[in-house]
Amino acid sequence: MKKYFAEFFGTFWLVFGGCGSAVFAAGVPDIGIGLLGVSLAFGLTVLTMAYAVGHISGGHFNPAVSFGLLAGGRFSPKEILPYILSQVVGGIAAAAVLWAILNGAGAFSTEGPGAFATNFYEMPGYADRSYSMIAAFLAEFVLTAFFLIVIMGATDKWANGKFAGIAIGLALTLIHLISIPITNTSVNPARSTSQAVFVGGIALQQLWLFWVAPIGGAIVGGLIYKFLLQRETEEA
Repeated sequence: MKKYFAEFFGTFWLVFGGCGSAVFAAGVPDIGIGLLGVSLAFGLTVLTMAYAVGHISGGHFNPAVSFGLLAGGRFSPKEILPYILSQVVGGIAAAAVLWAILNGAGAFSTEGPGAFATNFYEMPGYADRSYSMIAAFLAEFVLTAFFLIVIMGATDKWANGKFAGIAIGLALTLIHLISIPITNTSVNPARSTSQAVFVGGIALQQLWLFWVAPIGGAIVGGLIYKFLLQRETEEA
């Protein structure tokens, strides 16, 4: 059970820190942290929890990562459902706390692209902020695939594992710098679900993409590392 609690708290921290920074601090006049700040916040949540509980559960905090590691031969099939359940519940719990805090100021809104840090693609009436479904799918697929390559490489038995959390956290930061303007960045179905549950409407209607694309990309990334990059001997 400690593994599942580690995934719960790790995903809670990712959603609370990452989405919380977007909800509370990104657009504050004069002192707002902007795109760069939100990107760093997401990266720092993963970096800190990777060192805090990664030794307990492996530090997935993301259903796509669990599927990618399964495809790459680094994870047991019998653990996939308990891990995903722990991640989704942890994300929703964090979103509930964010909702309660935001609602305390009467500031909760479901209007517009990215409301309450939701993910989105085509948005009626917001052509200037909308990418097509295909573009959004491609971005989420490719970025999650590379995220898995970084994760598997940084945690390889021949790599310097002491720095794995830093590499993975910075990779997630870079991913957000690239894709916040495209989809508000998912690469994590639990993170997407947690916010969509509270916003409802089009956020729930579009949620399928933020499960299918990241999981598909993660599986491809895991397979690429396993069959094209991973080596079994110490010699290069």
